[in-house]
Amino acid sequence: MPDAAIFERILEAQQNEITEYHIYRKLASKIKDPHNSQILDAISQDELRHHNIWKEYTQRDVSPKRLKIWFFYVIARIFGLSFSIKLMEQGEEAAQVNYDDLASHIPAAAQISSDEDSHEAQLLEMIDEDRFHYVGAIIRGLNEAVVEIMAIITGFTLVITETATIALAGIITGVAMSLSLGATEYLATKAEDGHQHPVKAALYTGGATAFTVALLVAPYFVLPNPYIALAIMLLVAMFIIFFFNYYIAVARSISFWKRFGEMALFAVAIASITFFISWLASNIWHINLH
Repeated sequence: MPDAAIFERILEAQQNEITEYHIYRKLASKIKDPHNSQILDAISQDELRHHNIWKEYTQRDVSPKRLKIWFFYVIARIFGLSFSIKLMEQGEEAAQVNYDDLASHIPAAAQISSDEDSHEAQLLEMIDEDRFHYVGAIIRGLNEAVVEIMAIITGFTLVITETATIALAGIITGVAMSLSLGATEYLATKAEDGHQHPVKAALYTGGATAFTVALLVAPYFVLPNPYIALAIMLLVAMFIIFFFNYYIAVARSISFWKRFGEMALFAVAIASITFFISWLASNIWHINLH
């Protein structure tokens, strides 16, 4: 029987395995792709086998972490299977470190750690969601909306005093931008003659643009003070940039902070230039719209 500290770590590993068994099984039952479903189901059985190995040492029954099961299930339904699995993978990487350490005390831990490595390879191979063929289209729509609408609304705020008018101007600009970018993406994708569907590419680009514009303009519909609305809008823009880059970084296993820093820097720089030009128009050239 291992000592108390090792025993607690084994018990924690046992609970993690039974939790991941339920996660993979739940995801396997909900996705439509038969190949992916079979892989997830096979991995869930491996997780159950690992749980049973640990149970031989603990001689205890443990309950899965229900909140964690539902968390990853909801994440998969909202943000896609790819993102959910990659996010869970990060937790498995930490678990592997624990297993490698436990291997000096429990021989079976080495085999479990090896299994977890093979899980990662299988998961990377199986991920092939439709939406990830159009990430480039989504990035273009979101980037254009954040940078341009943020800059335009920042400029309007200094020369227009009514928040409703600013919001209306932002919506009109955003609708035109969404339609224009969608049409451009359609023509570009059609000209490439690749695997992407032109209509889907256009919808992803236009949809990402429209959704982002709606979030950025929203503060001006509910707040009477244009400068408070501007501050909220800038915070919303930074949140959008942060979340989207985190999403892409997790799903594609790339550096988050570099991408986030670059996009945030571009957005802030362009908004600052627009702010300065509007300040000149308002205070030096005395151009104001009331």
